[in-house]
Parts: sequence; C-alpha cells; structure tokens
Amino acid sequence: MGNKKEDSNESHVSGQANKPLSLPAHALPYRAVAEELGANVQDGLAAADANSRLEEYGRNELDDGPGVQPAKILVRQIANAMMLVLIMAMAVSFGISSYIEGGVIAAVIILNIVVGFFQEFNAEKTMDSLRSLSSPTAVAIRSGNAEVVPTAEIVPGDMVELKTGDTVPADIRLLEAVNFETDEALLTGESLPVQKDAEATFDPDTGPGDRLNVAFSSSTITKGRARGIVFATGMKTEIGSIAAALRATGRNYRPVKRKPDGSAGAHRYAEAWGLTAGDFIGHFLGVNVGTPLQRKLSKLAILLFGIAVVCAIIVLAANDFSNNREVIIYAVATGLSMIPACLVVVLTITMAAGTKRMVQRHVIVRKLDSLEALGAVTDICSDKTGTLTQGKMVAKRAWIPSKGTYSVGTSVNPFDPTQGDLSHSDAPPVALGVRSEHDGDQEGDVMPYEELLKDNLPLQDYLNAASLANLANVHESADGWKGRGDPTEVAIQVFVSRFNCNRQRLTEEESWGQVTEFPFDSDVKKMSVIFENKSTGKTWVFTKGAVERIIDSCKSVTWELGSEPTHMNTEHRDQILQNMEALAAQGLRVLALASKIYQGEKAASGDEYDRNVIESDLTFHGLIGLYDPPRVESAGAVKQCHQAGVSVHMLTGDHPGTAKAIAAQVGIVPRNAQAISKDVADSIVMTASSFDKLSDDDIDRLPALPLVIARCSPNTKVRMVDALHRRGAFAAMTGDGVNDSPSLKRADVGIAMGQAGSDVAKDASDIVLTDDNFASILNAIEEGRRMFDNIQKFVLHLLSENIAQACTLLIGLAFKDSTGLSVFPLAPVEILWVIMITSGMPDMGLGVERAAPDIMSRPPQSLKTGIFTMEIMIDILVYGFWMAALCLSAFAIVLFGFGDGDLGQGCNDSYSDRCDTVFRARATTFVCLTWFALFLAWEMVNMRRSFFRMQPGSKKYFTQWMYDVWENQFLFWAVIAGFVTIFPTLYIPVINHVVFKHEGISWEWGIVFVEAMLFFAGVEAWKWAKRIYFRRQARKGLGKVPDLESKVFENYMVQGFESSEAADPEKKVDVDNSS
Repeated sequence: MGNKKEDSNESHVSGQANKPLSLPAHALPYRAVAEELGANVQDGLAAADANSRLEEYGRNELDDGPGVQPAKILVRQIANAMMLVLIMAMAVSFGISSYIEGGVIAAVIILNIVVGFFQEFNAEKTMDSLRSLSSPTAVAIRSGNAEVVPTAEIVPGDMVELKTGDTVPADIRLLEAVNFETDEALLTGESLPVQKDAEATFDPDTGPGDRLNVAFSSSTITKGRARGIVFATGMKTEIGSIAAALRATGRNYRPVKRKPDGSAGAHRYAEAWGLTAGDFIGHFLGVNVGTPLQRKLSKLAILLFGIAVVCAIIVLAANDFSNNREVIIYAVATGLSMIPACLVVVLTITMAAGTKRMVQRHVIVRKLDSLEALGAVTDICSDKTGTLTQGKMVAKRAWIPSKGTYSVGTSVNPFDPTQGDLSHSDAPPVALGVRSEHDGDQEGDVMPYEELLKDNLPLQDYLNAASLANLANVHESADGWKGRGDPTEVAIQVFVSRFNCNRQRLTEEESWGQVTEFPFDSDVKKMSVIFENKSTGKTWVFTKGAVERIIDSCKSVTWELGSEPTHMNTEHRDQILQNMEALAAQGLRVLALASKIYQGEKAASGDEYDRNVIESDLTFHGLIGLYDPPRVESAGAVKQCHQAGVSVHMLTGDHPGTAKAIAAQVGIVPRNAQAISKDVADSIVMTASSFDKLSDDDIDRLPALPLVIARCSPNTKVRMVDALHRRGAFAAMTGDGVNDSPSLKRADVGIAMGQAGSDVAKDASDIVLTDDNFASILNAIEEGRRMFDNIQKFVLHLLSENIAQACTLLIGLAFKDSTGLSVFPLAPVEILWVIMITSGMPDMGLGVERAAPDIMSRPPQSLKTGIFTMEIMIDILVYGFWMAALCLSAFAIVLFGFGDGDLGQGCNDSYSDRCDTVFRARATTFVCLTWFALFLAWEMVNMRRSFFRMQPGSKKYFTQWMYDVWENQFLFWAVIAGFVTIFPTLYIPVINHVVFKHEGISWEWGIVFVEAMLFFAGVEAWKWAKRIYFRRQARKGLGKVPDLESKVFENYMVQGFESSEAADPEKKVDVDNSS
C-alpha cells in the first residue's frame, strides 16, 4: 500500500486504529479517541504533523492490484494488425530465403515493439498518475484551515468534514453528526442508509453494521453532514479487510443463455463461444477497445491491411503469378508500403502528452474519450459561483424592514470580522440606488456594533437567524482569522461575527442547542435548523434561502419599528422583492432570513419532523446581500469562447438580477441591452420556473436558447442539455453537487469542480477542474483542439507517404527487365527505412506540436466527420500523388534521361555492373522520398499556411521559418536525424548494395535538389489554392459583421428587430421605402 508496506492484517482487530487504541474506536467517547490519536478537534493537525504521519502510516490506499502491467503492454505491441503485416512479411521473406530482407523486417519488428513498449509504458504511468489526481478528495482541517486533500494523503488523527455526496475517505470516529446517513451496502450489504449518532458508544464486540458512531471508508454519504477524527486508513480500514472481494475481476467470456430451468441447448454454447472468440479477435485487432478515435484508427489499420494484400496480389498478377523470388519480394515491398507501422504508437504518445499538459493547465482528464470531444464543444453551460466568480463571498448589505440598511466597508481579509466599518441608513436599498463599486462604499453613519445593537430587537432577531441557520465556522487562531464551510455561509458568519453573534459563541455561551437540521435542498432552495434556547426553554426554527421561497413561507413581518409582527400582505411582498431587485442589480447575491417559535412536540429524531410544517408560518426578518466578484480572467475567457464559436450559458441558483449583472460583467449577455426589445431580453435571462413551464416543442421554437437561467434546479440543467442536443449542439456542463450528476452524465463533456465538487459529481464527470475556474474550461477546449489538429497532421503525413510509396511501386510495375519481371523503384528495406525513421520520429514531433495561432478563432470541430475531413482526404491524395510523381520522374530521369535505359537482369536481388544504373536510380528515388517525407513533416505544422509564413503577424519576412522550425525541437532534431542517416545507407559498402539494394550517388544530387524544389513548389501552390478557396467560402458565409458582440448575439438582435417590426408595422414600411 502506497509508499510504505503495510503490516499484515492478520493481527488487526476490527474497529481498531492503525496503531491500536486502548479499545476499538466505537467503544470510546470521541474525546478519548482524539486524545489517544493526538488529534486537535478545533484546528486539526498541523501540516508538518500530517506529513510525518503519512511517512509513518503510509498512504491511505487499498492494495488494489498490480497497476501498470508491463506484460500486458508487451502483448499489446505484438497483437495488432500493423504488427501482423510485418510478421507475415518477415515470414514470407525467410520462406523464400531472402534473409537480408527478413532480418531487416525482424529488426524493425523488434524496434517497433521496444519503442512502442517503452512509450506506452510511460503513457500508462502518466495515466495512472492522472487517475490518482482525479481520485476522491476529502476536506481535512489542517492548521485551522479547511483544505481539500487527496484521499490517499489522509492520515490517522486528521479531522475531516463530510457532507452529502462525499465518499468517506477512511474509517472515522464521528465528533458531530447532523441528520447524517451513509450507504454502507458495499461493506455490510444493507441496502438502506444508516443514520449515525456521534454521541453514542458501543460494546467492543459490536459488529460493523451496528457501529453507529463510525463512518466507514468507501461508504457514500446520502444525507446530512458530519465531522470526525480518522482512526484507520488503507488496509487497516474495514473495507481494507475485504479488499480481495473488491478486487474480483470481471469474467472475460460471454455467458451461456439458459432456459428458466438452467438448461441450455448446444447452439447456445456455440453462440457463447462464437461471441467470446469475436470479442477476443476484436480485442486483438483493437476494434472494440480504447477511445472512439483509437477504435477508428484500428479499423483503418485493418482496411490498410486489406489494401496491402490487394496490392501484393496486383504485383503478382502483373508478373503472371510467377513464383520467382524477385517477384515475391516486390509483392512484399508493395504490401509493406501501405502499412503506417508507427500510427498507434504515435497516437498513444500524443494523447498521453496531451493529458499531462492539461494537468499543468488545471484540468484532469478522467476519460480519454473526452480528449476527442473537447475540440467539438459548441456550448458551455457553466455555474456562476466559484467558477465565473472568485467564490470569495463578502456580505456587503443587510436590510431589515423596520430598521433600514446596514453596510460593510472595505475588508482586506474576508474572514476577519474586525476589518471594515459598519454603517447604518434608515433608507431601504431601493431608495439608495445602484452602486457600481462594492468595495469601500458606505451608506449612512459609521457606528460601532455595540451602539447598533443597543435596544435593537429586530437586529438581534435577524442576527440570530443569520448565525444559527448556518453551518460555517469562523474563528480566530494563532495565525489569524480562519473560516471553513460553504463560502456563502462563511460570509454570513463573518457578518454576524462583526456584531459578536458568532454561532460558536451563541451555542457555547448563550445556551443555544441544536435539535435538528434540514440541509439546503436545490429543489426547495432553503435550509432550516431547529434550536432550543435552554435559558428560556423555547424552541426556535431559523430559516434562510432564496427570497421568493422564504417570503412564500412567511405569514408575518415586523414592518414598523416598535410594533409587533403584522400579517405579511401583497404590498409587503412587493416591497421586499423591489429591495431584492435593487440589491441584485448591484451584482449582489441576495438571501432572505426568517424564524418562528416552534410550538410542536420535540421529536426523537430529525426524520420525524415534517419539513413542510417546520418551514411554514415564519416571520420575515430581512435580506442579506453578498458580493462575489467575477474572476479577473472570466471576461477574457468568455470573449475567447465567443471568438472560438462556443456559446456560453450561465445556469445558476441565484436571483435573475444578480445573475444578469454578473453575466453582463463577464460578457455572457450583451452590454448593449438597449438594442434588444424587452420580450427578447426576457428570453435571454430566464428563471428556471419559466423555462420548465415550456414544453420541449416550445423550447425548440425559441430562436435561441437562454444565455442565463436563474434559480436553476438540477432538472433544469438536464432539460437544457437535452435542448442543446436537439439543436445539434455539443454541450459541456459544469457541476459540483450530488444533484448535478444526471446533467454531467447527459452532457457530452461533464466537468466537475475539483475543489468544491462532491465525489459523486467527480465520478459522473469526464474532466475535473483543479482550480474550479471557468478559464480552465477554455484551456481544456484549446488543448482538445490542439490534440485533434496534431492527430490530423501526423495521420495526413503518414498516409500521404503510404500513398506515395504504394503508387510508386504499383506504377513502377511497368519497369520490366530483360526477363519480363518488374524492377522495383524502391527496395523493401528502403520502404521500411522511410516508414520507421523518416516517418515515425517526425510524426512523434507533430504529435507534440504547439497550437496554431488561429486555433481558437475557428469554429468547433465535427466529431461526425472526425479527423478524416474532406480536406484531409483530398490532401492525402494530392500530397501522395505529387510525391509519387516526383519519385517516378527521378527514377525515370536517372534511368532513361541520363542512363541507357537498361533495366538489367536480377536487379531486384543483387548488384552487378549491368544493374549499376538501376541501383543509382533507386538511390535517387529513395533520397527524394526521404527528403519529401521530412519536408512534408515541416509543411504539416500548419496545413494551410505557407511554410515560409506560418506567423502572419511576424515582421521577419525571410527568416521567420527558421524560428518556426526551431520552436518544436523534437521535430527539428527528428528531421535533422532523418537527413544525416541517409548518408551511411548510401555510401557504406555492403549496407548499400546488399541491404538497401542501391548505389551511392554523385551527380544525381542535382536531380534530388531540383525534385525537392518542385516538391516545395507543388505543396506551397496547393496550400495557396486552399487559402484562396477558404477565404472565398468565409466571405460568402460570413457577410459583414460589425463586431464580435453583434456576431455572437446576432440571433437575439434579429429576434429583437422582428419583434419591433411586429409591434410597429409602419416602421417596416418606412425601412422598405428608405431602401
């Protein structure tokens, strides 16, 4: 386990810690467990202490298998269609006693296996490390701060906070449990969740299923929240003792279909074995494993294998199916020419390098399929809080109807309640107007909190509700103020702490004791607590939540100072909503607070209370406005998304006014709202209730889907994804809560938050953002497009060479010697050299090529066409035929232009004076093809721009290409190596005549240089023609767009124009007449 070998579990007692306690943890009070473990129940472990315990106890991991398995990787290198062709070619070569060719092919096979093994081994290790990065995390209290820690780094003595949707990271003795239930089916087989009780203790012999004060590792939290001390990790946990059962591997054969009585006919056994054999062959050939792109390329390999066989048959047919050794070697060479042997290896390396690069840009890829999907994303549905905004809430305004507005001044540390002045104004927010700046604005007179609280019962009631209907913890430690919990609740807790009404003080010093809690629910959009005031004996309900939901639950309000609560009427509700709108217009997130005295009987457990009854007939206390500023980079990231053809939608639980204000600040909605009619503006920003009332047909009839949906529920997110899919869009959806998992699974790319996200959301996602930042989604899309581009580049490069080689050899069948046998322009070893040396290494370089300058200015890619777009397929043919034409012309010029045209006899087999011209022509053709392959790799860095002008903005008109080729040093040195290694093959005796079957050249270099210039001229001319074509296509489709905002919001502008025409028909007539 981990980096330290665990002691044997044989002596481990169930319920004990890694280092045994005086009694099992469930048999001890939690304070005794904390004391024996040396834990701090207030501030948790110090960082240094946690590190030393990690060294002592090892990583919190189960011994779950061998991890990266070299043997399986080695088998995969041998068992694929590409290698099958090489093995068959080797067998044929040895079979006809062509030992040189057979030996070289064997060397190529070994080299391919070795290189492929080490590259895939490194790729597997990379993916294994990424899997550990995306593994579940836990919130541990370290040095007073709530830190998101990988589960593997949790140690005995850690204090951990648990909430709904989390996976319990280790065996934990609970300190506090509020409506806390866990699903322990994995451990006990019990299908129903188990409610926990932190205060209870049990007999040491109590079984795991009855230890209600312990949360077990790997169980899932289905309800409530808790806090506890870790006492067992890794293989010392209860789940660790049955880890062997969890590691049971799935069967790799198809089951036999049986009748109800258990019998099965012989045909069912044959069917099962047939399907199993089909699965094995599909796995062997790679057509039913891996990502969609890997499966597609495996099918391509099978297709090329078939083409190779056809090519070999054509060669044999052209030579009357002679069994002559030279004819068979020619057929082998032609077959080999169609095999891109390094394709799978290069793809594996490219994808592994891409995932590694994404980690550096705060993105963890959980599913390789998403790498291909990212480049095709057309719409992003993003949350607001913490993703588009900083997630650092600060309470700026509090409004109490009978008292007025309280404001908070500038505060450098959002957790420090002693920073920032408090001020008061009798005026409500609606009378104070909209402020554009939130930091430092003051309303009314600055006063100390003691003066504000003096004889102020409405403020005291408001503060009690704000403090107690709150799960956050704000406290002062040795190194300053600390806050842990949900950012919204922390901000409210800081606000009440400014008045010395901190929850901790109220519960410890003023005799408030919690009875039960109803956690926040995304459907009801409220949370409530029941507290007993032990000094008065009264029981209170305190509630906070969305303003509309709270006022619907209220029946009274204190509207005038000094008066008793009066019945809340429609006028009161309207004024509350107006003040909410005024706060929301400032970009503040607005919540409402309410309470009541509970008159019912005290229940034995939280489940026995009826939440609907508890949260009804409340007394309204006021509003609180929280400011969460947009991230600095959000506006730029949204703009880049728009430039890349990606629409951004904000789906948030906030009020529409708040959502619209933030959306306008980051550019999701148009700032030029005057250009849009009111009805269209209403369709840009919708509430979930309005959206959910629409049928699917109604939604489909909308000219464009809303850009902002406020008060969003989980079901709304699912409907939004479905609506995007019906419009042919490719959607990415962000989420962090348990209820977000359906929409994450439904989206084409599910994006979970690494810091604020629950483990359930992460499990449902495709990628995880380690910094919860919207800009990181843009990074992921850019990386996805870059990888897609690079895969296209090296596939185009490889297949163009295959076309060139195959065409050269097939057309070369016309060159027949005096015995009537075809003389090949390229020898088998030359072909293998081009495939392995001048293709393999440069293609790896293309796989790590940087992103093109215009990569985020293009529309999203289409996964329907994949990498084989019409442009790519035409390019493959054009470049392949052009290279073949040049190679054949080089062969013909040397042989017929400057030579005597004598094709000799036996020139496919050995060198003789009569074959000298043929060997020189073959060498010239080989050098030309090698150079073309190397130059084409550089040309493929940008598939449309000129090699000499890849950076359009550069002022280095004649030297920019030098900087471009040096930019990708892997590709640069791969090309240089390809140039250098030509010379030993040409001029070293024996190697040239016997192995490569060519002769060193002299004056023929002039032909090579001319052919190279013609190659460049042809490729550059083709690129120039493509640029002209695509520019014209762009002009036709684009028209005149004045600016980016008009382009992005064009649908809404058009809709607004049509609406205005419908409202004023005469206006349309005037427009028509004026034109």
